[in-house]
Amino acid sequence: MKIKAILLTGRSLKQGMGKELGKVSEKYMESVSICEVHPKDAEELGLKEGDSIRVTTQFGSIVVKCNPSQNIAKPGIIFIPYGPYANMVMGPDTDSTGMPSFKGLSAEVEPAPGERVLDVKELLSQYLRG
Repeated sequence: MKIKAILLTGRSLKQGMGKELGKVSEKYMESVSICEVHPKDAEELGLKEGDSIRVTTQFGSIVVKCNPSQNIAKPGIIFIPYGPYANMVMGPDTDSTGMPSFKGLSAEVEPAPGERVLDVKELLSQYLRG
């Protein structure tokens, strides 16, 4: 089962703290390799915290950990913190601003049982082989 969602990305407190330890640190990876979903969406998909989920946009697909969160305003909205995982599903167009649009991208979310979240080094290596 899949659901359609609107993907938002942005800074998070945990992401900022992890970044201070280094972008290949375990804390950083844990803080950016998640997708916050509304609890109703998680329930509909049969997901609980820490389950692997696949987020797919027209630009790519990534497996991250599910994080049901009351911080998500309503079902159909998802959030991935800025970082290499969000970058894998964002478009390259910047509309001459130098910064891609990190808000409001159409996405699909589905359970990814048996798939693991790649660590940052594996993720970048896979991207470069692309």
